[in-house]
Amino acid sequence: MDTIRPEHPRPEHFLVHLSDTHLMGGNRPLHGTLDSEERLRAVFRELQDSGARPEALIFTGDIADTGDADAYARVRAIVEPAAERMGAQVIWAMGNHDDRENLREVLLEEGRSSEPLDRVYWLGGLRVITLDTTVPGFHHGALAAHQLDWLRKELAFSAPEGTILALHHPPVPTIQPLAVLVELRGQAALAEVLRGTDVRSIIGGHLHYSTTAMFAGIPVSVASATCYTQDLAHAVDPDTGVRGTRGRDAAQAYNLIHVFPDTVVHSVVPAAGGASVGAVFDPAEVAAKLASRGVDYPTAPAAGSVTASPGAASPIRASAQLAQAPDQRSARSVA
Repeated sequence: MDTIRPEHPRPEHFLVHLSDTHLMGGNRPLHGTLDSEERLRAVFRELQDSGARPEALIFTGDIADTGDADAYARVRAIVEPAAERMGAQVIWAMGNHDDRENLREVLLEEGRSSEPLDRVYWLGGLRVITLDTTVPGFHHGALAAHQLDWLRKELAFSAPEGTILALHHPPVPTIQPLAVLVELRGQAALAEVLRGTDVRSIIGGHLHYSTTAMFAGIPVSVASATCYTQDLAHAVDPDTGVRGTRGRDAAQAYNLIHVFPDTVVHSVVPAAGGASVGAVFDPAEVAAKLASRGVDYPTAPAAGSVTASPGAASPIRASAQLAQAPDQRSARSVA
């Protein structure tokens, strides 16, 4: 029997990308009707039942709907025990509904600060940068000049396995007219910083639906919300093509990220069950069937260890501390 070799090796990294949990404090329903806490619990029940072992869970903002400390405590009580059972690091990014001080204090156990929450995390040789696109008091996104300077300096050194940039407001065109009011502004300045760097993927949230695009030559993947989603088929004007908006308690989802040596694959997972269709193969049966057909499927590499930039009151301090750890950087410069 001839040996069949897959076109691609096993992924070097496996991450889970979630967004827009929108939990309320005091066990209150979101918008008076939706139990966003139960929607999040359902997602983690499915994740754990699946046997998934991601290296990291990355949340791209709007963790709490009104920034209440109690809402962050509720999220933490759901996420951290599940992450520990899966052996995953938790990475938080800020969203426009979040409160910088409460998020830092409750989720990160740091001192209260209103500075942007920009961080660098290392998963072995893969770098994950969280960029705070929020503008306190507003729902649109923007980046200050000092944040772009910090990002430029960080990206001046390429990571051995490249970089994933995580932010809340995705730099993609909006297909819902009302969303123009809350999009990321000043995108050209961000593109100038990112173009030609080792950023392999940009991940975001905010839109409450899954979508993909390209930005500065980099793929962008937007995760849908775990709380509620946008109905993109709702009320399209046949003459102008203008869409209305309607949130719905359906189609919630999260994303899987598989990082390969030469590509990054983003897969949307609907956060809902459903009856089985056709044959069902458990992992042992899959392995046996591949072996019987002569498939030489490579062994998955060991998960990379995770380190984060030490808790810093400002992005500048975090960058300076990372500069003292050259073993986490590639020796080659960015072209």
